[in-house]
This record gives sequence, C-alpha cells and structure tokens, in this order.
Amino acid sequence: MPDILVAGGGPTGLLTAYELERAGLDVLVLERDARPTAQSKALAVQPRSVEVLADRGLLEAIEPYAEARVPAGHFSGVPIDYTDLPTRFPYQLGIEQAHIAAAIEARLRTPVLRGAAVTAVSQDGEGVTVTAGGRDHRAGWLVAADGGHSTVRTLLGAAFPGTSARVSLVVADLRLAGEPAGLADEWQLPSSTSGFLLPLSGGRHRVIIFGEEQQRLGRDAPVTAGELQRGLTAAHGPGIEVGEVLWASRFGDAARQLQRYRHGRVLFAGDAAHVHLPVGGQGLNLGLQDAVNLGWKLAAQVRGHAPSGLLDSYHDERHPIAARVLLSTRAQAVLGVPDPDASAVREIVTGLLAVPEARHAVALELSGIGITYPEVSGRAVDVPAALDGRAVLIGAPAPEGWTDRVEVRDGGDPRLVRPDGYVAWAGGPGLETALHRWFGPPSLNGHKAVA
Repeated sequence: MPDILVAGGGPTGLLTAYELERAGLDVLVLERDARPTAQSKALAVQPRSVEVLADRGLLEAIEPYAEARVPAGHFSGVPIDYTDLPTRFPYQLGIEQAHIAAAIEARLRTPVLRGAAVTAVSQDGEGVTVTAGGRDHRAGWLVAADGGHSTVRTLLGAAFPGTSARVSLVVADLRLAGEPAGLADEWQLPSSTSGFLLPLSGGRHRVIIFGEEQQRLGRDAPVTAGELQRGLTAAHGPGIEVGEVLWASRFGDAARQLQRYRHGRVLFAGDAAHVHLPVGGQGLNLGLQDAVNLGWKLAAQVRGHAPSGLLDSYHDERHPIAARVLLSTRAQAVLGVPDPDASAVREIVTGLLAVPEARHAVALELSGIGITYPEVSGRAVDVPAALDGRAVLIGAPAPEGWTDRVEVRDGGDPRLVRPDGYVAWAGGPGLETALHRWFGPPSLNGHKAVA
C-alpha cells in the first residue's frame, strides 16, 4: 500500500509525487488519461519555478525542449523587465507544459497509473480510499491535483467560491498556411491587445484571441478556422493565413479558490485549489510552488516528526499567494477588455508601470522571486535542494538529534534552508527554535520521535 495517493498526472501532481519520493515515501499517481497528452495548456515557467527545477536537478532534462528564454514578463501585455531581478535565472522559460511533465515523470520510482479516473473518495481516521479505474486504492493521505474541474473537489463537496467568467478568449494550436516574413518566428511578448501568436515545435503555433467577436459568441460555440483567421488578421494585419487547426477551445476569466486547502486527509494543490485567467503564465507556476511547499510537510507528517501545525501551514502560506494571483489576473482581464474605458485605464497603468520602482515591484510578484512567507527570511538563491528531501544547514553543526532531517554543508553564511528553498534561520541565536518549529522534536536514540 502506498503512503500517499496523488490524483492528477500534470506538473503539479507529478512534482508533488517527486518531492514525496525524495523524502523516502511510496507514492502512487492516479491519472485519468490513458496516455501522456501532447497538448500543453501552459507555456511559461517563471524565474522562481526555474530555480526550483534547477535545485532539484530537473532543469537539465527540461531545457533542451525550451523554445525561448524571455527576459521579461508582462502585465496584461505591458512588458515587465526581469533582467535586474536577484536570481540566477532572470527570464521566463518558454516551454510546453508536456515536456515539464514528462521530465518529472521520468524521475518517479513508481510509474503513473493511467486510465485511472477517480470516481469515489472516502476517508476515515486512518486513511483515504479512492476508487479509480474501477479499483479501490488505499493510502494514508490523498493529494488532489486533478485540475480546475477537480473530481475530488466535487466528490467532497468542497466550497469553491469566486467570480464567474465575464471575458471570453479562444486558445488554439494550428499550422499556418501563410504568414508575413518574420512574424512569430521567435517568442515575443504580446504586442496586441486582441491576440497573439507564438511558435511551437513541429511547425505549430499557439494562438490566443480575445477580441470583440469572442465576447459575442457563447461559451459552447465551436471555434472555427474563420474565427481564428479574423482574430489573427485583426491582431497582426493581412498576409497571415490559417491552415490546419489542431485543437481549439474557449476559456474565460473565472477566478475561484478553495476556502481551505486541507479537507481531513485530502490536500488540494494547483488548479484543483485555485483557477484564474491564465495570463502571464501564472497558473503552472502556482501549482509547482504548491507542490514544493506541500511535499516536505506532508512527508514529515507521514514519517511522524511533523511539529504541531506544520501540515496546516501549507494552507496558511500558499492560500494568500494564490489569492493575490487571482486579484492580479482579474485586474489584467479588465485591462484587456475591448472597450474604450478599459483602454483608458490601460493607458494610465502602462504609464505607471514605466516608473522603475513600480515595474520592479510587479516584476518581483509576477516572477515569483518576491514571494516569501511569515517566519522565514526569504529564499536561498544559491542552495541546491538535498537529494533526499531534507533541510540544508550551512555554516553550523547540526544539534544532536536532527541529522536525520538536516543535511549539513560547510562554507557560506550560516543558514537553515527548508526543503522548499526558504530560509528558516540566518545565523545568531535561535537555531534549535527554528529546528523545533519546522522539523519537530529531535530523534531519540536513533529513532524518530512521533509528534
């Protein structure tokens, strides 16, 4: 029997499983689809997520598939420079989500169980039973990372309040039959408020259209080649010609978030916990950061040395971050509305974001570099994660009883770095207090104490 079940084989679920396996746990990922999808909803990995992937040795496997390293983000199409951010990776990585998922899945010890759609969930004081693919699976805990239409969330009746979609957009992957010279030959930030085009591998292009026609059509109206043609012509001028449409869908700016990320022995992560307009590549990165925040805390809970409140700190730390992203994406949706008043607001906001201090503040937020939590002093920019999921203690000896949870490294400023890369102690008094706060009581006689 696995220690933990993970529902959902996207990047969030897979990285959560990887974090748990690094901590020595047995994990089974349940995925609805029978085979890995080549379709990628997300295309951007922001700087903080690039740091996380690099620290775990995953970036090397992912980078060969990157289409671009874009030294900027954008706020509803307004460029936000990243080049002066305090990071080794002052750019967003343009890459299809499917490549990220494949690289993480290749590192898992236990293969993903595919064709395993979740149909029932029950829990008791000892664990969780999940019916998936016609079979019952039992574990101590369940991580629900099964997307914006989460089956687990529905089965548990978890409240998912927020705002319904008011703006409609179209996304599609297609092949062009003709294009003006130089158009979409390389990745660029959006230059139009009505649509943009990005090159993908294999001669494909990603298209997002959000003009007046999209606002008139119903959510269930089929996306036609003609609609895509009109949208691209409006955004990029004549000379562009739509060829084969590979897939297309409509989406909106609905913004919803679970009131609590923990429901007994079920924890939610990624789009299962929060949905929003996917502007600026925020959704994928929220999910990856959820995974690395949750993984080590849940592992400590399973292994019996989590201090009181550690697992609930996952909600306490991550819920406000997602709430801020929902606020930001709602604002960006308003700026993109094809309306004269929205255009006036956009002109004012564009001017404000030209102020260096304002631009830098937004860059820190969009990139994830500025994200921090209470009781920590920021992230460690130059400390690779321990291979076994332990914390890292630099420049100080580990007090007796914590060596099973802390990897000691020589050199550098004294720091205690949590497994998710945030600094829990930075020299001076208080090391044992920080160890107790985040890693529980010390082990006794070589055995882990049970909290």
